[in-house]
Amino acid sequence: MRINILIGISVVALVCSCKPQVAPPRPTVALVEAIAADTSGLGRLAATAGHNNVRGSVALIGEPREGILLARRFVTADRVDNIDGMARRDSLPDFAGEVFDVILDAYNAPYSHFFAGGPDKDARLDSLRTAAVQNAVFAWDSTCFRSASELESRLIKSRAKVLVFTSAMQAEYGLFDVDTLQQLTGGKSCLVSAMHTLLEEALESGARNLAVWTSRDVRVSQVWQKVFEQMEVPDVTLAVITPESAMDVRTEFRDVLRQYRTTGRVMDALLIDSYSADLLPLQGEVAMIRQGGTDEDAAFGRMLSPDFLVLDAASSVVRGTYRLLRSQNLFTHRIARPFARYYETAESPDGSPVLVEVGASYVQNAYVSDID
Repeated sequence: MRINILIGISVVALVCSCKPQVAPPRPTVALVEAIAADTSGLGRLAATAGHNNVRGSVALIGEPREGILLARRFVTADRVDNIDGMARRDSLPDFAGEVFDVILDAYNAPYSHFFAGGPDKDARLDSLRTAAVQNAVFAWDSTCFRSASELESRLIKSRAKVLVFTSAMQAEYGLFDVDTLQQLTGGKSCLVSAMHTLLEEALESGARNLAVWTSRDVRVSQVWQKVFEQMEVPDVTLAVITPESAMDVRTEFRDVLRQYRTTGRVMDALLIDSYSADLLPLQGEVAMIRQGGTDEDAAFGRMLSPDFLVLDAASSVVRGTYRLLRSQNLFTHRIARPFARYYETAESPDGSPVLVEVGASYVQNAYVSDID
């Protein structure tokens, strides 16, 4: 009778382009073809991405709230021993010396608007795919701007060695295009997706009946279902659930269980598609359910498997990225505390997206007050 929070499993869910390959026979967005055909500017940028770049940054790409929350987890992580990588704290930052470039995609957020109905939905989804490619180029580039209106003033930034796409929406509609661009050009930057990491962790644990706790917008977009179907895993089920909003996480958790109970299946794993999930209250609620104090508790207890586990997006991405850097020997090995730099996508005077460096005070005033 326990709830397992997975720490340091062997599988890292990622797309890692380590050498040029033949691109899959699937149409890409026009920006991919344009960059691949450019043998000097953007094409060279994509071709050299990830090459001999251990001192490069880890770019966190997505909607502002998710990027800020995830950056906090990365810079404060201390889950493993930095010497041998074993799952034990050593009072040293797991990502010592690493730089995290947080790309706050304000220009395209919220991604849910790309999924609105109408005759132009396909064009809007292609725009979301294009945005993923554009954000990858921003991350790979060594320059950005001081402001969207001062395009003559360029600033120097790190080139990313790893791209972490925080949004399930952009991961489903964009990762293929970014990976295809690297296959066409020979880029070697590694791509990480929280959605793929969560699914791979759950499957590696042996779980076969999975539930995803996500927002209504993500559930309606059906991106989880699409990625799950593409994985073609036999004898595995997936239910995507959005609970009724409540004042506390325990009440919402119980609504997730009520909705899942209608499937008639045992629940082996709950994947929480959120970067602000607090797992301690859920552990306490599971322990209470296991005691079977009420009829509903007893019913839930029978529904939860003996090895029921909970995985949250932030922890999963941190674990996966650490294993990636260690397995690919991509750590910088600098003796310094990890830190985050913040950038924001914006609209230039001609209407095109640009990347602007923003300071901590701007992030605090523009975003953090809505998070804390």
